[in-house]
Amino acid sequence: MSEKTATEYGNIYIGAESEASPVMTSTEAADYLKMHVKTVCRLAKEGKIPAKKVGSEWRFLKSVLDRWLTEELV
Repeated sequence: MSEKTATEYGNIYIGAESEASPVMTSTEAADYLKMHVKTVCRLAKEGKIPAKKVGSEWRFLKSVLDRWLTEELV
C-alpha cells in the first residue's frame, strides 16, 4: 500500500456538486478570516466560531464561516 501525501488528496468538499463547500483546516480558516491561527482555534474551542474537531484538529466549512460572518456583521 502506497503512502499518499497531502497534496495528492487535493481539496475536500462536503455536499452535492452544486452546493459543495470546501473543508478548511484551522490554518486555512485563519487565512480566510484574516486572523491568527491561535485566535481561530481558541474561538472554535469556546464555540464562538462554528467548527468540528476531528481528532486533535479543527475543521471549518467555508459556507458555514460565510454565514457566521454575515450574522456577526448584522
